[in-house]
Amino acid sequence: MNMTHSFKAAAAKIDITPPLGTLINGDFLPHYARWIHDRLHAKALALQRGSKTVVFVVVDIMSMSRDLIDLMKEEIFTKTGLEKEDVLISSTHTHAAGSVTDSLLTPVDHAYRQKLFYLIIDVVQQAIEKLEPAQVAFSSVQAPEHVLCRRYFMKDGYKAINPVTGNEDIIKTNPFGGEDFIEKPENRLDPQVSYMAVKGLDGKWISLLANYSVHYVGDWENGTISADYFGVFSNKLQQKLNAGDGFVGIMSNGTSGEANTWDFLHPNRYPTAYFAKSELIGNELAERVVQSLDNLTWDTNPDLSTQYVELEVGVRKPSKAELDAARELVSTTDYRSIHQVDLDGLKRIYAREQVLLNEFPNVISFPVHAIKIGAGIIGGLAGEIFAETGLSLKKANDNINYFTISFANGNAGYIPPAHEFEKGGYETWRCRTSQFEINAETKIRNTLASIIENLK
Repeated sequence: MNMTHSFKAAAAKIDITPPLGTLINGDFLPHYARWIHDRLHAKALALQRGSKTVVFVVVDIMSMSRDLIDLMKEEIFTKTGLEKEDVLISSTHTHAAGSVTDSLLTPVDHAYRQKLFYLIIDVVQQAIEKLEPAQVAFSSVQAPEHVLCRRYFMKDGYKAINPVTGNEDIIKTNPFGGEDFIEKPENRLDPQVSYMAVKGLDGKWISLLANYSVHYVGDWENGTISADYFGVFSNKLQQKLNAGDGFVGIMSNGTSGEANTWDFLHPNRYPTAYFAKSELIGNELAERVVQSLDNLTWDTNPDLSTQYVELEVGVRKPSKAELDAARELVSTTDYRSIHQVDLDGLKRIYAREQVLLNEFPNVISFPVHAIKIGAGIIGGLAGEIFAETGLSLKKANDNINYFTISFANGNAGYIPPAHEFEKGGYETWRCRTSQFEINAETKIRNTLASIIENLK
C-alpha cells in the first residue's frame, strides 16, 4: 500500500423522518407529529488510515440515551468490527423530532426508537463501504451574532422561583414575559463555527462536519417535524459548494448548554414567520464557512487515534424530606390534566422528577471521548455542556484545531460549572436531565483535557 495516500474517507446519510403521530420530546409536555416540514437524517462520516477507522454519526434527534447508543455500538461492532472508541454518535438536539428517550413528561416512542436503531447501523455501514482516497482540513469562522445567552440576571421586583426548592433563583432562564426586568445576560459564549472539511484526492467534496454552540432555533409550531437550522445549514452548504448528491453536510451541537437564539433584549431583530429565522441563520453560517475555504491547508495522510474514558460521576439526589414532599405531591397529581406549564405545573413535574431520580444509582459512568485527525482533535461529551467548558478546552488547546461535540455517546443532561448552582436557573434544577453532583463539570472537563493531551 502507498502510505502517502493511505487516508480514506466517505460519508452517507439516511432518512430517519418519523411518521405522523410519533411522540415528540424536548418540551415539558408531550407533543405528537402533525406536520413534516423537512426531512430528518442520520449522517455518518467515516475516516480511515491503514488499519484504523473512525466514524462520526450526527443524528437529527433531540437526544439519545447512553443505553441506546451503547446498543448501537455493540451492533456496529458486530457488523464492522469497530470498537466503541472508534465511533462517536451524537444528537443535533433539534426539538422537532421523534422521542427516543424519556424527557420530563414525554415517554419514549418505542416503535420509532426501534426504527432509528437500525437506520443508524445502516448509515454507518454505507459510509464504510464507500471509503475512497481523501484529504482533510480544519478551520473556523466567527459568528457571534447568532449566539445569545439565555440565562439572565433580573432586576429587583422579579421573582424567579425554583420549582424544586421553592426558593428564589438569582438567574432566570428564558424570561418570557419578564423582559422589562432583565438586567443583563450572564455568560460569555462561544462564537465560533469550527469545522473539518473532507475532499477526495480528485478535489470532489465528500463532507464537512461543522460545530456551533447554539442550542437550536425552534421557530416552528408544536407538532412539527424539522431538522431546525442544522438541516438548513447542511442543505445550503451543499448548494453553495455546488457539491454533488454524494456530499454530506453536517452541523453538530457544540457547547450550547446556556446558549440559544432568542433575543429577549431586542425581540425584533429576527423575522417572526415560522422557519424564517432558522433559514436565515443556517444560510448565513453556510455562507460564512464557504467564504473561509480558500486558504485551507489540506492533509492527505493525517494520523488517526482515539481516547475513550468511562468516568464515574456522582448523582445529586433529594434528601429524605424532599423526597417525602415530592411523593406526597405526585400522589395527588393527575399528570394527564397538566396542559400549561405555570409554577404549579412545574412544581408537580419536578416533584415527579425527584421520585424518579431517587431510583437512579448513586454513581453513573460517563463517557469522555476524543478523536485526533491529523492537525485536529474533536472531543465528545454526553451532556448539555456550557460554553464556559468548551471555551476553556479551546483555550487550553489553542495550538491545535479543537472543538467539542455535545450530546455525544448519550445525554446525561445539563452539566453546569459548579458556580452556576449558586445562581440557579432551569439548567441547575435537580432532575433526570440535571442530575450530576455539583463538581461534575470540573471532573469531566479535566478528564477530557487529559485525554486530549494524550493524543497530542
